[in-house]
Amino acid sequence: MRLIRHFEDVPAELRGAVIAIGNFDGVHQGHQVVLGQAAEQAKRLGTKLGVLTFEPHPRSFFKPDEPPFRLTPFRIKMRHLQDLGVDVAFVLTFDFDMSQRSADAFVNEVLVKGLGAAHIVVGSDFCYGNKRGGNAATLKAAGEKHGFGVTAVSPQTDRAGAIYSSTLIRDALAKGDPVSAAIALNRPWEIEGRVEHGDQRGRLLGFPTANIALGEFMHPKLGVYAVKAAVDGGSGLQWIGGVANLGMRPTVGGTRVQLEVHLFDYAGDLYGRHLRVALLGFIRPEMKFSGLDQLKAQIAADSDTARRMLAEYRGPALREHPASLPEDLN
Repeated sequence: MRLIRHFEDVPAELRGAVIAIGNFDGVHQGHQVVLGQAAEQAKRLGTKLGVLTFEPHPRSFFKPDEPPFRLTPFRIKMRHLQDLGVDVAFVLTFDFDMSQRSADAFVNEVLVKGLGAAHIVVGSDFCYGNKRGGNAATLKAAGEKHGFGVTAVSPQTDRAGAIYSSTLIRDALAKGDPVSAAIALNRPWEIEGRVEHGDQRGRLLGFPTANIALGEFMHPKLGVYAVKAAVDGGSGLQWIGGVANLGMRPTVGGTRVQLEVHLFDYAGDLYGRHLRVALLGFIRPEMKFSGLDQLKAQIAADSDTARRMLAEYRGPALREHPASLPEDLN
């Protein structure tokens, strides 16, 4: 997948693509349908499949003081888009100038002059331009004027009729329901990052942990989870079961939210390596214990519970990713 961070002077071979537009946070089942319909149009027209998205996420631009909310930070989102067969991702900077661009200017300058889009695919609730001045209907009218087609995809729902959305998934994770989040994503939700050096207290307790800061990831319900984890090396990943505490570590006076993962029957050195951790089941809320002996006993009990939950897990399967990241992300 090619990654282009501008809309001016786009290489000729990348112009004329079918473009799916959106934030695509989570790349959930609703997004997957939008991208699937874009892929069908690209095949019909004999051209490339592209996406147009923005960094930072517009929500971060308009509300910079909000806590972390992203399901898929930039690099991870790009990887999921690559998995779905996207040929080119146009990632435009969302700044003051972009926020002030009118709906007409967005169409004329970005979609027509910049990308030369052959066809646009959006969700039916899509809005664009300053003060959300454009929508799917105005985009279709613009397409008739400028000669590009437009497909507006209806909302996609689960069996209960709930519309798949990033908000739906965030709400599920905030309630400690990673299985519902996984169903909406069509894959378990993961936190990933570099393993940091900790205070090695877990090792002294007999439960060594790999510590990961959450960074841009949203904070799910704090507590203990059944997880599977793998060192991200591309193809042929081995997922290893484990138990993880996600929280402040009140028993030992922790000062920030972080993920501590204990992998079952694993003795390798993970410091400095990139770890992917899939949350598969919620065991209990985080709590403060009277001392380390009580904490050690609870970790042992949580480990037994995690092993059982992992054996009984029937949600969406874990996913592998290609060995390489999109160009200019390596």
